[in-house]
Amino acid sequence: MLLEARLQAASKPAHNAALNRRILDALKHYGVSSVGFYWPLAGEFDARTAIAIWLAADSQHEASLPVVKERGVPLEFHAWAPDTPMKIGHHKIAEPTSGRVVIPDLLFVPCVGFDADGYRLGYGGGYYDRTLAAWPDSKKPVTVGIAYEACRTDALRREAHDIPLDLIVTEAGCYPHPAD
Repeated sequence: MLLEARLQAASKPAHNAALNRRILDALKHYGVSSVGFYWPLAGEFDARTAIAIWLAADSQHEASLPVVKERGVPLEFHAWAPDTPMKIGHHKIAEPTSGRVVIPDLLFVPCVGFDADGYRLGYGGGYYDRTLAAWPDSKKPVTVGIAYEACRTDALRREAHDIPLDLIVTEAGCYPHPAD
């Protein structure tokens, strides 16, 4: 049901334009120089345009995409730019061939579903929860989920390993609602 709702929402150009703006707003708000994001799968918002705009605005900005080294271990993030050659990795997802590991200051995370408390539903592989749990506290990135409003639920069932995101952006708003 959530996957269908996401596919339908993703087909609306106005939703995608609004999400592009919210992603750029989040990057400006947090003032980071390094961002990790994801290669889009069917129905996931494609953040590459927003990230390319952000990269072009400052030569010190750096972007990265996840690389699955092996199943069951935390993700690595490798440097990415719009002209970076890609290869097909685990789960048939494109990965950068740069080989240069980057530690992002802010991490955009895809959401199949989410609730207003910042919890997300992914595909069930646990990659992002495992990756965030393994990150040293001193280096933990700001985590920002990207979702469509149609995928918001009242409350997700939570498990002990689930980690809430700092912020979730949709075409219609932000969750949890920022205090500032």
